[in-house]
Amino acid sequence: SSLTAVSPVDGRYGDKVSALRGIFSEYGLLKFRVQVEVRWLQKLAAHAAIKEVPAFAADAIGYLDAIVANFSEEDAARIKTIERTTNHDVKAVEYFLKEKVAEIPELHAVSEFIHFACTSEDINNLSHALMLKTARDEVILPYWRQLIDGIKDLAVQYRDIPLLSRTHGQPATPSTIGKEMANVAYRMERQYR
Repeated sequence: SSLTAVSPVDGRYGDKVSALRGIFSEYGLLKFRVQVEVRWLQKLAAHAAIKEVPAFAADAIGYLDAIVANFSEEDAARIKTIERTTNHDVKAVEYFLKEKVAEIPELHAVSEFIHFACTSEDINNLSHALMLKTARDEVILPYWRQLIDGIKDLAVQYRDIPLLSRTHGQPATPSTIGKEMANVAYRMERQYR
């Protein structure tokens, strides 16, 4: 759907970007906006100096955590429906969360503190940072690990195949393809950490 498309080329190259759909699509952005707004409300409640938002009971914290953990395409579609009225994407997320907490008296009592003291940019920049972090941790680094391991396997497989080394374009001391692959794997491993 358009909510899960990463870009207009998503259809043609969908198999190449499928792991990124839930992160970089509009659905992903909405999911991370919801997460940032919920964590902000939880942080306000956890701060004793903010008397207007008392500490939440475990059930209320669990309910908010479940909104984040169980965010669905239907939730994203609901936000988009609200946005047609508000003409404001981040405000639609705020109204969505107010709807979600309306039936929980403890949370409904502080629902006006959702998005309190925040600008849209506060929510957006943290959401985009979380998108990048999630892509790195869940997609890119695991792929990088597979690549490093594959190069290490090549280093072992080709350890006995000689290779003429060069320095300044001139023939130099011989090496092996395996040794050169091991060097590449070592450098990649350092960057991986």
